[in-house]
Amino acid sequence: MKKLLLPLMLSLLLPAVHGQQPATPPVVSPEVHPDRTVTFRLLAPKATEVTLTTDWLPTNSTQKMEKSPDGLWSVTVGPLAPTGYIYSFNLDGVAMADPVNPLIKLRARGSGSIVEVPGPTPALWDLQAVPHGLVEINWQQSAVLKGEPRQVFVYTPPGYAESPGRRYPVLYLLHGNNDTAAGWTTAGHANLILDNLLAQNRAVPMIVVMPFGHALPYGTRAAGGRTNTETFEDYLVHDVIPLVEARYRVAAGRDQCAIAGLSMGGDQASHIFFHNLDRFSALGAFSPAGLPNLTADYPALLNDPAGTNSRIAVLWLACGRQDQNVTFFPNTERFAALLAAHQINYAWNPTDGFHNFSTWRQNLADFAPLLFRTAPAPGVVRTPKGK
Repeated sequence: MKKLLLPLMLSLLLPAVHGQQPATPPVVSPEVHPDRTVTFRLLAPKATEVTLTTDWLPTNSTQKMEKSPDGLWSVTVGPLAPTGYIYSFNLDGVAMADPVNPLIKLRARGSGSIVEVPGPTPALWDLQAVPHGLVEINWQQSAVLKGEPRQVFVYTPPGYAESPGRRYPVLYLLHGNNDTAAGWTTAGHANLILDNLLAQNRAVPMIVVMPFGHALPYGTRAAGGRTNTETFEDYLVHDVIPLVEARYRVAAGRDQCAIAGLSMGGDQASHIFFHNLDRFSALGAFSPAGLPNLTADYPALLNDPAGTNSRIAVLWLACGRQDQNVTFFPNTERFAALLAAHQINYAWNPTDGFHNFSTWRQNLADFAPLLFRTAPAPGVVRTPKGK
């Protein structure tokens, strides 16, 4: 009898010894369905309200989630266009990333999560079976920022290591407000976009440099009378560019150097571009949060269109038509009209889309093929055009 009881007692005790709990079904979130609808879930039995915040809705818009008897909150949205999206939950007033999704979108403050919605065929921002470049993280103590440690992400194209005698043009690619130096890689998939464009022979091999754009602490608009954009310009020119030129085989000359950015980065890129035409020959402003006052600050450029056009290889503006809530689209449209009125060569590319990486991935895919060519790429309009 004792021999029979011992195995039974051990079977009852072992779960308690190992701290095992009764098995519960794992939470799956996000779940992308074949029809491109997506279900988001959060297990929070004690919560009273949970909402979903996403970047495909206007700012401050949320979607309510429903609670099941077992405390699982869920909502199904879509169908969504094939691309990547950023989302987060708000649990009784506290914003949080999805705790079961490993695709995290880091920010200067807080974090979110990323969901990738695939299409019937791979997009330019999807991982494909093509040669891949490398993304390296360069650490630097910034002299301009009094020794502050900074990260600079650098993409080198496929074949870079195998071509020691070759020098490459460089694109400085800037992120938006409350983002990090990793943003264009983790959420924008800039490296995959360049890989796929190169595999299709649609772009020139280039180095892409992605620094951290908050030269002042996040949320600080000015310090010592200088704005974040002004301080970042000094950091870029005196710290980042020398670092890149010392560590990478960068081709010499302004014709081999471009700058672009999204939102805050579009504002920074455009101000830095016009202030440093001796360094940069091409500009891409994607949903720019601000643009230079050319009439007040650069009247000579407007009054000499022939001379200005001879110095600008690409001046490319883009914004989503649904990006209206903080005047991104109207401001960009007015800037394009000013260029047209003064016969400055540019391209204005309004598209459907919100203020999100769905729009900016496409912007980069459209902009990169225009760079570092002796003549405009096929199909590119280089003369002023209207709306």
